[in-house]
Amino acid sequence: MAYSSGSYSRGPGGGPARDRGQAALEYLGFLPILIIVGMAVVQLGLIAYTAQQAGTAARAGARGASLQESAQGACAAAVSSWLADGTSCPPSYGGDEVTVTATVDIPSIVPGWDFDPATRTATMPLDH
Repeated sequence: MAYSSGSYSRGPGGGPARDRGQAALEYLGFLPILIIVGMAVVQLGLIAYTAQQAGTAARAGARGASLQESAQGACAAAVSSWLADGTSCPPSYGGDEVTVTATVDIPSIVPGWDFDPATRTATMPLDH
């Protein structure tokens, strides 16, 4: 069967012109999956960062409480400002030491994903 050049157009790769947009449509169909995977990777990084900040807050709070200063103030000052509002560091005194358990809320960037807060504990001797 012979085609006349006027009735059948060819795309740049030699295929029919109507196939040129297929790759763009396939990419657009895959784009939501790429966005979800990207958001999940960022969320995992945020969880790890928050856990690290909870450890820093616990050590700073225990250090502050061992020097008879505010454990909560030291905790809040030790974490990033955008995490400070969700940080709690109650001290617990026992004998010659103080234990501070820092709890930092993990922010969620993926709708519908909620996480338990990151919790870390530090103990330091009291400074008499």
